[in-house]
Amino acid sequence: MKKKVSKNKEETRWEERVVQIKRVTKVVKGGKKLSFRAILVIGNEKGQIGVGVGKASDVVGAVKKGVTDAKKHIIYIPLTKYYSIPHTILGKSGAAKIILRPSATGSGVIAGGSTRTVLELAGIKNILAKQLGSNNTLNNARAALDALKNLRTFEETAKNRDITLEYLYK
Repeated sequence: MKKKVSKNKEETRWEERVVQIKRVTKVVKGGKKLSFRAILVIGNEKGQIGVGVGKASDVVGAVKKGVTDAKKHIIYIPLTKYYSIPHTILGKSGAAKIILRPSATGSGVIAGGSTRTVLELAGIKNILAKQLGSNNTLNNARAALDALKNLRTFEETAKNRDITLEYLYK
């Protein structure tokens, strides 16, 4: 007897982007040991996003390790019907701080560096972001992820405060 396989499951398409590849060295007894560090962002443009880092002696190996690491750190974010975020939020990672603000429909992603990549792959289309403090690519990507992780929907806020959604809008 054959098993029926359901094809109703929608397969998530993960898009991955390399944000940075850096050649790093470690000083050892015999001289310098060369390796590569790759910072990757993966997302499905439907509210799922992950940032990963991989280090290996070759670029391809570092990228593969980065993808594996990013898949381990996937978060889900709430998107509004206008593909924006519900409220303003601040994210921190190391010395990097990022302010994310919802923006008007049609304004696009106003952000720079690794923050832009994170927001685009998360599926956000209307947002304003400002990087403060550090220019470190990895810390800025992680700060954006931290901000997105701490987002709350209006329903969650109303439930946490034990009030109705209508009362929240008054």
